[in-house]
Order: sequence, then structure tokens, then C-alpha cells
Amino acid sequence: MRTTVTLEKTLAAGLRNVARRTGRSFERVLDETLRRGLLDRSTVTRPKRFVVRARNLGRMRPGISLDGIAALLERIEGSARR
Repeated sequence: MRTTVTLEKTLAAGLRNVARRTGRSFERVLDETLRRGLLDRSTVTRPKRFVVRARNLGRMRPGISLDGIAALLERIEGSARR
């Protein structure tokens, strides 16, 4: 199939260099490179799942509630956060 693509200059130069060194056509080198890239992407494993483990931080101080974040920030930071 014929299609037009725009390659970065350094990529095109690298492909031409490989074609020249190996005696293969530019199109063949491009096809093989793309094929390898697609195969590599299909076998990539997902990164290990990140798990957050909860810890008991002890009792809350009397008078502090986590239900109202605005009131909590006001109590901790005062009027300086405005």
C-alpha cells in the first residue's frame, strides 16, 4: 500500500543509513522497523499496580473534623491562605 508520511530529518537519515549499510531499500527498512516497533508495543507488560496502604495515625485532636475541608484549612492555615 502506498502512503505518504512525514518523518523527522534525523529518523529519515537513520533509516537511509541503515538501508545503505545493509543494501536493502528504504521502504523495506522502514517496514521492518515499524513492524518491530508494533510487535514490541503489543508485548509490553503493564506496570505494577501502585497500592496505597492505609495506616492508623492515631486519634484526631478534639474539635477537628475532616468533614469540612474549608473549615479545617482555615483552622490550620488561618487567614494566610487567602
